[in-house]
Amino acid sequence: MNDGTGTDQGMNMNAADAAAIIAEADARARHILRPDHRVTFLVWGVIWFVGDGLMWLAVRDQHPYHGPNPGGYAATVLLAVLVSLASVGQSRAETGVGGLSVLRRWTFFLSVLAGIGGAFAIEGALVRAGASRPVVGVFEAVAPIAVIGLIYLARFSAQQAWAVAGLGLWLVIVAAVGAYTGPQTVWAVIALAAGPAFVLAAAVEQRLQRA
Repeated sequence: MNDGTGTDQGMNMNAADAAAIIAEADARARHILRPDHRVTFLVWGVIWFVGDGLMWLAVRDQHPYHGPNPGGYAATVLLAVLVSLASVGQSRAETGVGGLSVLRRWTFFLSVLAGIGGAFAIEGALVRAGASRPVVGVFEAVAPIAVIGLIYLARFSAQQAWAVAGLGLWLVIVAAVGAYTGPQTVWAVIALAAGPAFVLAAAVEQRLQRA
């Protein structure tokens, strides 16, 4: 006599198999749709390490201090903005081409653009108020990295992407501590502390992608 036990076991096994398949599909979808910041981090790391390193070489022997070459400084910041824009295009292929994903991508890019633009506006106000060149020089060095750090910290802590949020916190700390080292040394501090931090973040992203 068939008491239905075999049927119940088969149904339970089928339900378990279906749950496992759904879980695996969900994990794969999350992996595919997870934003990949490795290239952005690597390029940003090179920009800050090489760019700020060259700035330090240019200003370390200045007595009195008159600051880095304006063209070189503007080029470094412009490259950072272009990398941010490139990351928007990269995320487009990974997170979708419409809806909320578009809003999130462009919110990130516009936040970077608005933050750096606001920093330049504040710098202009400092100059107009009569701030000395060393004071303006310190602000030039720390403002862009602080803006990027705050955006990373705020955005990715909300998404519970703790590795990227940790990078943002580190960048804010580097900007705050570096500001106390003076208008010449601050460039070296940012080059040595921020540049490798981006590279390390890229390595962490690589590890997470493999996990």
